[in-house]
Amino acid sequence: MSKKHMGSSIDDFLKEEGIFEEAQAQAVKEVVAWQLAEAMKKRKISKNKMAALLKTSRTQVDRLLDPKNDITLGSLQRAAAMVGCARAGTSRSGGVSRPERANEKESRRARSHDAI
Repeated sequence: MSKKHMGSSIDDFLKEEGIFEEAQAQAVKEVVAWQLAEAMKKRKISKNKMAALLKTSRTQVDRLLDPKNDITLGSLQRAAAMVGCARAGTSRSGGVSRPERANEKESRRARSHDAI
C-alpha cells in the first residue's frame, strides 16, 4: 500500500486558507534579507556603513535584515542593489513580479487604512 499523494500540497493548503500570496511574499522577503546579510558579510559592509550607503539609520538597517518586520520588498531590493545583489527577489525580467507588486500595494493599502 503506497502513501503517494496523501493530501494536498502546501501551496494548495495555503490557497484554500486564502494566505498563499501573503506566505509567498514573506518567503521572498526572508530569502532577500538573508541574501542581503550574506552579501554584507562577504563584502565586509557593516550595518553602520550600510546605513550610510542607504542614507538611513542603523536601526532601519536592522529592520531590513529582520524579515519579520513590516519592510517592503522594494526596500529590500534597494538595499540588495547597494551591495551587488540587484536581482535578489526579482522576476527573470529584473523587476518585481505582478503578485509581489500586488502584495506590496495591498500591504500599503492596509497600513494606510489602519492609520485612519
